[in-house]
Amino acid sequence: QVQLVESGGGLVQPGGSLRLSCAASGFTFNKYYMSWVRQAPGKGPEWVADVSYGGAFTRYADSVKGRFTISRNNSNNTVYLQMNGLEPEDTALYVCVRGPRGEGAYSGQGTQVTVSS
Repeated sequence: QVQLVESGGGLVQPGGSLRLSCAASGFTFNKYYMSWVRQAPGKGPEWVADVSYGGAFTRYADSVKGRFTISRNNSNNTVYLQMNGLEPEDTALYVCVRGPRGEGAYSGQGTQVTVSS
């Protein structure tokens, strides 16, 4: 069965960095776009970024462009989100989704990112 397991979240000060990982299993990883979506308390889901099958093409929400980098390693079925210059507004549950633009039938449980001094 499809499984997506996120890790790497935590508490970080403003301006800090975190690297999130999403380990995928149960499907042919390199045949799917992969996305990151986040949901802040009291708000709806927000698409953050996605990456193409081989990793050559990436897209970002305007809110994270220039600060976040999405990448993937098809040899170990993992997608990453490097987050730099974190701001309190980035506080959210970050969820990995199989598919582009965060639109997919499968997602993980998420990893919590909290940006606070």
